[in-house]
Amino acid sequence: QVQLVESGGGLVQAGGSLRLSCAASGRTFSNYWMGWFRQAPGKEREFVATINWSGKIKGYADFVKGRFTISRDNAQNTVYLQMNSLKPEDTAVYYCAAAPLNTRTPIEYDYWGQGTQVTVSS
Repeated sequence: QVQLVESGGGLVQAGGSLRLSCAASGRTFSNYWMGWFRQAPGKEREFVATINWSGKIKGYADFVKGRFTISRDNAQNTVYLQMNSLKPEDTAVYYCAAAPLNTRTPIEYDYWGQGTQVTVSS
């Protein structure tokens, strides 16, 4: 089992920044690919970013490239999502998740956090 707890969400104006954190506990954190997803009201959960165990391989959804950065600190069992140049359409609940492979498909992630709300005002 891996337990994931997100933090860092909040209300920010368009153009602003937030850094989300996801603290992991339980089974060996460094064994897993970590991903960030988001879900807006009335929409399906969508992939945002992923990172491999070493932090050297990263993948991003097209709509966040150049604005968001995923990183991880295995010593702290934490993965981060730095979000810059936020837009109102980035408003959603953001989730971190752990998977045994490189994937952008939610169903292939084994563990999920409870989510943290990000609201971007115009």
